[in-house]
Amino acid sequence: MPEPRPRWSPNTKLTVLLLLLGLGVFLLYHFRAAITPLILAALLAYSLMPLVAWMQRRLRLRRGPATLLAYLAMLVILVGILLVVIPPLSREAAELDTKVQRFVQDIEAFMGNQATIAGYTIDPKASFQSVLVSLQGILEPVFSQGLRFVFEAISSLVWAIFIVVISFYLVKDAPRLNRWSEALAPPAYREDFLRLRGEIDLIWRSFLLGQVTLALVVGALFSVIGIILGLPYALAMGALAGLLEFLPSLGHGIWMTTAILLALLIGSTWLPIPNWVFALIIAGLHMFYQQFDLNYLIPRIVGRRVQLPPLVIILGIVTGALVAGVLGVVLAAPTIASARVLGRYIYAELLDQDPFPGLGSQALPLPNPRWWRKTDHV
Repeated sequence: MPEPRPRWSPNTKLTVLLLLLGLGVFLLYHFRAAITPLILAALLAYSLMPLVAWMQRRLRLRRGPATLLAYLAMLVILVGILLVVIPPLSREAAELDTKVQRFVQDIEAFMGNQATIAGYTIDPKASFQSVLVSLQGILEPVFSQGLRFVFEAISSLVWAIFIVVISFYLVKDAPRLNRWSEALAPPAYREDFLRLRGEIDLIWRSFLLGQVTLALVVGALFSVIGIILGLPYALAMGALAGLLEFLPSLGHGIWMTTAILLALLIGSTWLPIPNWVFALIIAGLHMFYQQFDLNYLIPRIVGRRVQLPPLVIILGIVTGALVAGVLGVVLAAPTIASARVLGRYIYAELLDQDPFPGLGSQALPLPNPRWWRKTDHV
């Protein structure tokens, strides 16, 4: 009878783990340029999985044809947006940029004269320039890296093809990847793994699908209200409001500041009221909308799983901007919410507590995402 195969000693296991960790760090460092495209490919795939699962159920298609049909539908929608929305939006954005530059030049000209008070000479222009430099240093991690990333993503056809191809196979092979990840979990902890994966899945599904829906709703709502009130560049401001919904808490302040400046500088395009009155109307309506958004739209469209205290979100946005640029800003909220789920589980295990309280000894009702249900055939 053959002798039983010897087990690895604790020292051997530790050595192998450290070698694997070092290899992982080495690969991440040398292939760091591919990290952002891989994240984008995963997000694109994750967003299209519900559509593919719906096509499989309704049209009775296999996984491959359903995935191909979903990507063709996405292509048609993108082309339609480019042909219908982009031209007028680009014109308004260009006009808005010209107005902002002219406003900054007017302020510089106005503050160019020095003033002497009680024997002290005050140079407003130098103070204004120092403020601009400070603001540039604060906003550069968010906007400069983001603009550089957008430029590279658009200009590099190779990366665009890479993202689409990788996301296509992630969607097509999602059931297999799902079974593979389940097999990696030790049998004693497989139930915990499924529950944690289900909770994190609900967080990201709520964020990605809900955030896109919320951005479209808010963009259309602000465009219509802007046209009714005579807000300058209503279409561009509506699009900006939709995009800023991806920055929870912070986006509201950015939009309101921009809108108030436009109201003070230009005023309403048709309401016969002073500019300062129009600015007060814009501020009041936006404060009302902010409460409506936080208490009604976000809980019902995005869901309550992603909701975090405003201070945590702002700190997460700043940290994400420093670490990953604009992508870190957009994904700060669901990343923190996912870390909260994992941290709660680790904390409970360290203290020998129940990681899923409230369930008692009953069987755990494991989440079953829709796009993994009865769609394992390829």
